[in-house]
Amino acid sequence: MKHIFFFLTIVLLFSCKQDQTKVKNELTIEGLQESVEIIRDKWGINHIYAKNQQDLFFAQGYAAAEDRLFQFEIWRRQATGTVAEILGERELNRDIGTRLFKFRGDMTTEMNHYHDDGVEIITAYTNGVNAYIDAILKTPENLPLEFKILGIEPQKWTPEVVISRHQGLLGNIGQELQIGRAVAAVGEEKVKELYWLHPKDPNLKIDSKINTDLLSDDILGLYNAYRKSVKFQKGDVVLAYQNDMEMEAVSSLFNGKDDSLAIGSNNWVVKGELMEDVNTYMANDPHRTIAVPSLRYMAHLVAPGWNVIGGGEPEIPGISIGHNEYGSWGLTVFRTDGEDLYVYELNPENSNQYKYKGKWKDMEYISETIKIKDQNDTIVKLSYTHHGPVTYIDKENHVAYAVKCAWLEPGGSPYLASLRMDQAKTWEEFREACNYSHIPGENMIWADKEGNIGWQAVGIAPIRRNFSGLVPVPGDGRYEWDGYLPIVDKPNSYNPETGFIATANQNVTPEDYKHWDAIGFSWSDPYRGDRVNEVLESEKKMTMEDMKALQTDYLSIPARILVPMLQGIVFDGKASAAMEELEGWDYKLKSNSIAAAIYVAWENQLKALADEQFIPVEAKSIISSIQMKRIVDWLVEPGDKFGANSILSRNQFLATAFSNAIEDLEKNLGSDIKQWQYGQENNKHTYMEHALSAVSHDSIKNKLNLGPLPRGGNAYTPGSTGGNLKQSSGASFRMIVNTGDWDAAIGTNGPGQSGNPESPFYDNLFEPWANDNYFPVYYSRDKIDSVAVDIKILKN
Repeated sequence: MKHIFFFLTIVLLFSCKQDQTKVKNELTIEGLQESVEIIRDKWGINHIYAKNQQDLFFAQGYAAAEDRLFQFEIWRRQATGTVAEILGERELNRDIGTRLFKFRGDMTTEMNHYHDDGVEIITAYTNGVNAYIDAILKTPENLPLEFKILGIEPQKWTPEVVISRHQGLLGNIGQELQIGRAVAAVGEEKVKELYWLHPKDPNLKIDSKINTDLLSDDILGLYNAYRKSVKFQKGDVVLAYQNDMEMEAVSSLFNGKDDSLAIGSNNWVVKGELMEDVNTYMANDPHRTIAVPSLRYMAHLVAPGWNVIGGGEPEIPGISIGHNEYGSWGLTVFRTDGEDLYVYELNPENSNQYKYKGKWKDMEYISETIKIKDQNDTIVKLSYTHHGPVTYIDKENHVAYAVKCAWLEPGGSPYLASLRMDQAKTWEEFREACNYSHIPGENMIWADKEGNIGWQAVGIAPIRRNFSGLVPVPGDGRYEWDGYLPIVDKPNSYNPETGFIATANQNVTPEDYKHWDAIGFSWSDPYRGDRVNEVLESEKKMTMEDMKALQTDYLSIPARILVPMLQGIVFDGKASAAMEELEGWDYKLKSNSIAAAIYVAWENQLKALADEQFIPVEAKSIISSIQMKRIVDWLVEPGDKFGANSILSRNQFLATAFSNAIEDLEKNLGSDIKQWQYGQENNKHTYMEHALSAVSHDSIKNKLNLGPLPRGGNAYTPGSTGGNLKQSSGASFRMIVNTGDWDAAIGTNGPGQSGNPESPFYDNLFEPWANDNYFPVYYSRDKIDSVAVDIKILKN
């Protein structure tokens, strides 16, 4: 039957090309200038063919809203500070924080930063979103299930929603306050010992004007409320859909924000001289929160001046990672510090004034009215210093705190400057487009069909001449930014002699770089990047299969360093048997590997034991963990870290952690070592939980959630699956592009393109993704027609 259906589909598609009257889905949509064709391929990607730019982005908004309507509505409420309207008073601080950090500049200037036609493009996109909302509300019974569970309806979009900053990887303000508190607790030198800050020795001295005893207050409460994921509770749900049990849902993953240094992304570009087919390749796998629906959304946009395919965030027009007919590009985070916490002395006679350069200066205020479910509206007063939003006022101690945010400058909407990259024809044009990419700090890479490769770090970068940006500073005028470094002056490279460029959130800044006062100090562990470089530096001519294998590579460099240290340590009982499993192991964290399960359990115990032993009591409530790179360095070169007899004490440390790991494995996986495979439900696995599943009854929960399925890897392997046994981060979206054959591009986007549980594209990519399988990302019309499963004609 499947073969017959496929044959009939091909016949239908052929006839559709010959006679448009035979297309099943013709829709009349107000707002279009001309008709638009949307072809959906069997993996769920919409290929949009328009006759003009405005219709192209109108149709992109329409199609994306159709696939991700509930995700769109949650995004809209987060972006506009209207979550309390549906979830009640517990979300009031979120809405206050959102409005406190709202961009309030000129919208024409703002939108045209991202593209010369930014106003037209962004407005067309939101008009398309609204056109779909208008259409679906004519038959509200067809709204996605989530709307019925909550008893709400989607509301209209404006361009202000698109340019919101709430979703981005914005800066290090949380770490800055954490380091400040740690310095206050244990001193500068101990903090430098515990944190892996590099490449130079940063100044962590806290100015004497700051009362460090007050840093323990909830200074960033409004900022953190605004940035956190949405959670749903039983009372939010319509009675007919409620779970019978008293419980609160897991975090919603719509926010997608997870900026732990243990996660990140990989990308690389390789010149044809290193490839078997002599074509230039680009590979990218951004690592973010693993969620249902996916954070990423794929599309193909075709109109005069546009022919670009790839992925981005669904609520943003354009393509962030992908290719056009000239070149391909990708991104990973380049750690950029665009935030600082300022501490002010308040006037004891007037708490609305703060001291700046020896004079009292008035704060500015904005009033906002916030709607709260089942309560009267609340009017809040938002305060600002000339540095930025005030997050906390301590009237008793005459102190206030504000956050200065580079991302509140025009152009700070995450990824939106990709619109300029989408039309780049050369490296020079691509690099010029990079100059508009303010947020987040990224390693942008480029590979083109002419054989060129390039790298440009992007992101708005404050210049700090006299302070590090790692601890809070007084707001009295002595610690100011000296403007921003031009983006094209950030680290970059073009056609290097190595024949490849690779980044993985590690510090790739050249040692002879001149602008260190605009570069941060916190970086991801280097192991993913080291492994990628190791493979790309081999003399073997590579193929697409090698590119796939590297994106899903589970070799652990920490394992390769640490496991040999166990040689010579004597164990008995179950630990001795476990040691035998490690003999001859290839250090790959494969899902079916017993050795991988033993090693990861040990690695986790090493980290736990290091935190327990090396974080002073005074700082345990401040510093949650020590970075893996720091721990490995101590173990390799213990010095006096473990006491007088350092090697013996270090070995005892290793042995204790190993014994603890074996006890944990017995408890979690049973006594039979042969059943200790790494990838399984009680160990490393993926289980995608929808934000509403835990508060909905079982029949709904089973429809919303996906998995469990086994996984391999961890946070330190190129095939990154995060640091948790239940995978919470990693690469749901991947893309590999052969610039010599655009139809040879491949990708993943688990669990699917659609966020609607009733759609066949909700979970069709979940199992292939979990098994590290790819699908073709076709570009030519003939190839796309050959795999089409649905055609829509949007008519004006």
